[in-house]
Amino acid sequence: MKYSGIGGQAVIEGIMMKNGDEYAVAVRKPDKEIEVKKDVYLSFSERHKWAKLPFIRGIFAFGESMVLGMRALTFSASFFEDDEEEKPSRFELWLEKTFGDRLEKVLMTFSMVLAFGLAIVIFMWLPLFITESLGFIEGANLKALFEGVIRILIFIAYIKLISRTEDIKRTFMYHGAEHKCINCIEHGMPLTVDNVAVSSKEHKRCGTSFIFIVMIISILFFMVLRPEGLLLRFVSRVVLIPVIAGVSYEFLRIAGRSDNPIINILSRPGMWMQGLTTKEPEDDQIEVAIEAVNAVFDWRSYEAENFPEGPDELGTKLLERAESRRRDKESVA
Repeated sequence: MKYSGIGGQAVIEGIMMKNGDEYAVAVRKPDKEIEVKKDVYLSFSERHKWAKLPFIRGIFAFGESMVLGMRALTFSASFFEDDEEEKPSRFELWLEKTFGDRLEKVLMTFSMVLAFGLAIVIFMWLPLFITESLGFIEGANLKALFEGVIRILIFIAYIKLISRTEDIKRTFMYHGAEHKCINCIEHGMPLTVDNVAVSSKEHKRCGTSFIFIVMIISILFFMVLRPEGLLLRFVSRVVLIPVIAGVSYEFLRIAGRSDNPIINILSRPGMWMQGLTTKEPEDDQIEVAIEAVNAVFDWRSYEAENFPEGPDELGTKLLERAESRRRDKESVA
């Protein structure tokens, strides 16, 4: 597998793919046509070189991924808004009058702040509160470990809960299609529906892996940093988020560029967690993902440069499965 630099995110009935400063959002509209929007997002680190320093760059990458993801999500949601004309409420009229053309940005910022605040309460403060409430757990290291386990269990329960809805199930299928496209490319295979379909739906650079790494590294941090007093411990869970995110990003960055056996072993738990957030996509969802990739990434030039002799060993095996899949589809047709 060879690093391509492309990454993405599932949105409502679509995929966002990013390569360098360019990103594209492809959405399957209600009329079944695919709409593609391509744009440029100049990151903070591109404008300020010091923001590219190790550990610091992860902090900005984390924040910017939220901003870009919200933009992509807003674009995809615009195709599925209720067509029925409803009279705006007095509150909606006040918002439009107060913020004017800035209303969309204000609402996006508010949504991000609210989501971030809820994440802190649910995944940082709640595990600490539960741990501190259980009087039978003694020792700072044991408490930090128990708190981390609770955090992981809450995350798993949260994913299990939201995945029961049909919309989230389909989003997880698009998430799988995103990973499959990247794996197809990085193993040297042409980007076709059949080749993508047989590729893996897990990838080491996934955001799910990042979240899991954050939870594991947070355990190590809270074992070492043990401020006195419950209030200080609550504050430390927030203050240390950027530091933990920066360290986690560096590990994920190394993992995404390396096939080192040790790195692969350390990445495996995060890959297992992706079983919760990725599902096998349908062919029409793969088509959307391919459109998003084609808008920002020249995979043919990438393959010519990185795979002059053809796909790697795994890619060659997958091509055989893809050919078998094509024959099966033709026989059914």
